[in-house]
Parts: sequence; structure tokens; C-alpha cells
Amino acid sequence: MLLVDRQKVYSKVEIGIMENKLLQEILVCNNSAAVEACMTYARVLSLMGISNQNYPLFIKVLEVGSHWVVDALIRDRDPFLFLSSIQPNFNILDSCFIILTKKHPGELYPKSLSVILGVFQATYNVPDDGYNIYPLSIYDLNTLGKHLNEEIGQEDSLNRVILDILHKISQLKGKFDADGLEKEGIEKEELAIHANEIMSHFYDDKKLLNQVIPQVLLIKKDYKRYEVQPRREVRFEDSRIYVSEDAEEEYDDQISDEEYQEEVEEDDYQEEDQLDEEGEESPDADLEPEPEPEPEPA
Repeated sequence: MLLVDRQKVYSKVEIGIMENKLLQEILVCNNSAAVEACMTYARVLSLMGISNQNYPLFIKVLEVGSHWVVDALIRDRDPFLFLSSIQPNFNILDSCFIILTKKHPGELYPKSLSVILGVFQATYNVPDDGYNIYPLSIYDLNTLGKHLNEEIGQEDSLNRVILDILHKISQLKGKFDADGLEKEGIEKEELAIHANEIMSHFYDDKKLLNQVIPQVLLIKKDYKRYEVQPRREVRFEDSRIYVSEDAEEEYDDQISDEEYQEEVEEDDYQEEDQLDEEGEESPDADLEPEPEPEPEPA
């Protein structure tokens, strides 16, 4: 059976397609090897730094959801400010809402949620300007509000940020024309009312979010239960193949001591052969053996 077509010549486009397919398989993170490869890819991006030319790659890694990958991407940076160097635009906001839509409450790694909320904070700090960049819908507000954790309350930092964003959106006001509110103004008023309803149901102990947000959106999950773990990582310094200079010197000193000890033991053994059974030195020990007598002539 012919396994390889030796006559086949791959073009740059075909090679690029294969590379892209492999990267897509890595970003799925459905096995340990893919998670480890994606972590390395995230570290490379993190070292490169985010810019207006490569930010879609960072968002693509955020969509992965694996907290090992996200940690490798964000490292020690503040997740709320992770995308602050990029001017918010429709594509970024649309990608963020897609991530929130796909994930159930609790299914999104808190650092990933923090990055998304940081984008929303920057965008809707001036509600009307943010609406011009990305016109929200009632479903978008439900998608954002479902990630409020009623069990923890408003003392939780993520809850406070979500409530702050809803508060900004509740300040949207429509403009009036000759016939009253224009169409866009009606949509803004509806958004402001719904944002207020979500906040009031969260603050009121006698009300629940499922009275204002569809119950199907509030089904909780745990992101830890659905992640594929990488194999246990060992630092190179802790690996078996790594030998530091100090360890090499210590090893050489140890070998020298062992060789010296073997030489000393060998000398002691030879001296013991020269002692008699009582432990005293034999009188003939230092004497040369007597020569054998010559045979007498016949």
C-alpha cells in the first residue's frame, strides 16, 4: 500500500491550511497534549505583547476557556486591564458577548470573565458612546446578568463590576423627535429599564434573577469539571536531565573522595596480608624471599 505520494508537491497555501488546521485542533484543548501546546502558544503571545495587529489571537485564546491556558496568557497582569491598550470596537465586543453566551454561570474561568468585564467597563463608561460602538440588546443584558452570583452577593468583586456596568447602561436615554421617541431612543429606554430590573432583583432578597432572566440561562456549571488537565509540568531545573554547575562540582568531588577511599582501603588490605593471625607483624614480612639453592653437579 502506498502511504506517501512522492510525486505530490505541496504549495505554500496548502501548507498554510495544514498549519491552520493543526492550530485549530490545539485550540480545542480536547487532550493533554493539546492543552500543553496551547499553553506554550499562549506564553509566546504573552511575551510578544498585545497590539492592534494581533489582538484577535489573544481573544481566540480567551475563547479556549482552559484556566491553564488563560493563566499562561495573562501571567501576572491585571485581567481587568488586559485589553485596555486596545480601543474597543465592534469585533472585540461581539467576541466577548459570544464567549458569555456560550458559557453557563460558573463555567467561565473568573480571570477570563474579568478580562471581558474590563472591556465592558471601558466601553460603557459613557453609555451613549458605548452604544454607538456596539448597540446592545435585551438578550445581551441577560447574557451579562446571568453571570451574577446570587449566593455570594454584592460583596464579590465580579458581581460589583457587573452591577456597575448595568448601572451605566441604565442611564441610557433616548432622544425625542417630532413624533416622540425615535426608534433608537425606544430601544435605549427598554435597555435602561431592563438593566434596572436586573439590578433590583439582585439587590432585593425577596426577588430572584430567574424572575427577570430566563431560567434556562441561569443553569450553573463548574469550569473545573469540564477542563482537560495537562500532564504534570516539571521545571527544567528540577528535571532529571538538568545538572547544575554546583551539582557537577559536587559530583566530581564525590567521585574523587570515593576513588581516594578505594585506594586507602586497598593499601590497608595489602598491609593486613602482612600481619600474622595474632595481629602482629610477621618478622619475615619485610624480608625478601631467600633464593632457591642451586642444584649440585652430577
